Amino acid sequence: MLGALAITLGKVAAFVVLMLVVGRRVIPWILHRVAHTGSRELFRLGVLAMALGVAFGSSALFGVSFALGAFFAGMIMAESELSQQAANETLPLRDAFAVLFFVSIGMLFDPSVLLRQPLAVAATVAIIVVGKSLAALVIVLAFKRPKSVALTISASLAQIGEFSFILAGLGVSLKLLPPEGRDLVLAGAILSILLNPLLFALLDKILPTLAAREPPRQPDAAAQPHAVLVGYGRVGRAVAEGLKGRTPLVVIEDDLERADALREAGFAVIQGNAVRPEVLKSAGLDKATHLFVAVPNPFEAARIIEQARAANPKAAIIARAYSDADVALLRQAGANQALIGEQEIARAMLALAPKRKAATVH
Repeated sequence: MLGALAITLGKVAAFVVLMLVVGRRVIPWILHRVAHTGSRELFRLGVLAMALGVAFGSSALFGVSFALGAFFAGMIMAESELSQQAANETLPLRDAFAVLFFVSIGMLFDPSVLLRQPLAVAATVAIIVVGKSLAALVIVLAFKRPKSVALTISASLAQIGEFSFILAGLGVSLKLLPPEGRDLVLAGAILSILLNPLLFALLDKILPTLAAREPPRQPDAAAQPHAVLVGYGRVGRAVAEGLKGRTPLVVIEDDLERADALREAGFAVIQGNAVRPEVLKSAGLDKATHLFVAVPNPFEAARIIEQARAANPKAAIIARAYSDADVALLRQAGANQALIGEQEIARAMLALAPKRKAATVH
């Protein structure tokens, strides 16, 4: 048994090394070459072929599960700058597979485990909801982050997801985990997912009071007239680069690692979700002359704009949009301008078009 386990772990290790060393370079390169053909259908087919090919190849060559191979395929393609486009192209399939995934999990779940082993189920849920959350809280506070950030991260980690099912299935197949253990993992996952929204509802009541007690962490740029940028993705990066040297800028970024990288690059940064009023307040919105909302989700952007307009009626608010419906939603929320990428590209192309010559009068 130990020999079989060692062989399996060796195959998994070889697979991980191959994917991280070779896959991180080869697959993104292929993805870019396919994108340069200009064919949307070919790009979509290429994404599906690479994802399924890595999953099948890992299962056939290394003996790992098809699900684990698909998981690593997603991680590898996420390294490419075209990962967002790939995700958008496969959105219908993602929705269909998400439905199948949760249906299959529901079919695997044995409800009788709640009656047969109630104490074991309660202990499993406590480890997931309480144990993981406390560990995350201690780690975040150890890095001297605000308590509001630590609590938000803790609540986000108070559940387990699909990767736990992959590990549980692998454990059962290797006879390292009994089927009863898998039932406990499934029960703990389903119950923790059900409890998670309740934790966030409780967190929403606690955070305003907690944020009011925390010392203000406004950057120096927020104390004078400045611009505020929400979101530092591809659009936000271009806006930030264009504003350099023109006006003081405060960037609101939800991603912790990206916020740290921005600080190291010399930007004034507020780390947090701009939907929360205290985050907008920390960015000095009352003194902002312009607000650039570059987040891709139009409903989230609309909530940000509504709160910003209430806090600063005089600020010029410019937001990104994907469709005419998004433009109407964002304008209704209070944006001065909502720009669609395709329209702006067309305007720039027309600006470079040859001018019409005036008719010559004889």
